[in-house]
Amino acid sequence: MAETSSYLTEQLAEQIKEQSLKWHDVKTEVKKIIVGQDYLIDRILIGLLCNGHILLEGVPGLAKTTLIKTIAQVIGVSYQRIQFTPDLLPADVIGTLMYSPKTHEFQIKKGPIFANVILADEINRAPAKVQSALLEAMQEHQVTIGDTTYPLDEPFLVLATQNPIDQEGTYRLPEAQVDRFMFKLLVTYPKFAEEKEIVHKSLQPRELYALLNKETIIQTQQLVKEIYIDDKVIDYILHIVFASRNPKDYKLDEIAHFIQYGASPRATLALTQAAKAHAFLKKRHFVIPDDVKAIAADTLRHRIMITYEAEAENIATDSIIQKILRIIPAP
Repeated sequence: MAETSSYLTEQLAEQIKEQSLKWHDVKTEVKKIIVGQDYLIDRILIGLLCNGHILLEGVPGLAKTTLIKTIAQVIGVSYQRIQFTPDLLPADVIGTLMYSPKTHEFQIKKGPIFANVILADEINRAPAKVQSALLEAMQEHQVTIGDTTYPLDEPFLVLATQNPIDQEGTYRLPEAQVDRFMFKLLVTYPKFAEEKEIVHKSLQPRELYALLNKETIIQTQQLVKEIYIDDKVIDYILHIVFASRNPKDYKLDEIAHFIQYGASPRATLALTQAAKAHAFLKKRHFVIPDDVKAIAADTLRHRIMITYEAEAENIATDSIIQKILRIIPAP
């Protein structure tokens, strides 16, 4: 029995090493167009491996849209861009029923949500009723139009970009929707050398090749689920999440008054899944605490709500997360 278990573990390890190389090739292909941004590319690939949605925040002009479109092209899936504006309607996203005078019947007109990768561009420029139209799609991978529910094609990934909330014409995202994003990523300006390379690459258009397809992605998602995570690592994840809810129980009195409420159980699941995907990209068939630390800030920064006192003292959510990681001992 032990020999069989050992053989299966070795077989899994070999599969992961083999499949991981393909995903590193995807990153190399994306970098034909995208300069730098290794961290962002890795996180988007992790989101894809976990079927988890991602929120990217940054000022306009940082190539967020270009990055998402490039990745969709390289992984060989269908892609739709939805430009969120103040006058957008829910039917513009999910679709609607249209009456046909010829047949005297209502016919379904599917919206742009019916694709594998959805770019919800400037999502916080549309009012809450439109943003909420995405809730069922993001959670259940289905949409309801009229009396009929339609499943969405797998894999299904929403990559939403948003401008900083202090910019003119922006709305705050509903908390229920924000929690459905696996990651919130902060996009920053490129470095001097990177921006120079961007200029050179813009003068030399390059052809991209699709290296994956839907079937390969779904198979890899199943493979990632099989990655081993020890109970001690699961406990480590739980302690991090619980420390965000009850900081005083973990002798974090100094930050207790900065936290309005902590991360949800969905954060625990997201941390677990993302840690497995991070291990996969590192060619490992098991999760270590460093995998959890690597993705903790991206998974928690939008799930920990800070108080007005924290905002007044300019205390960022990331600094709170780092204090939690320092105080919780890794197994």
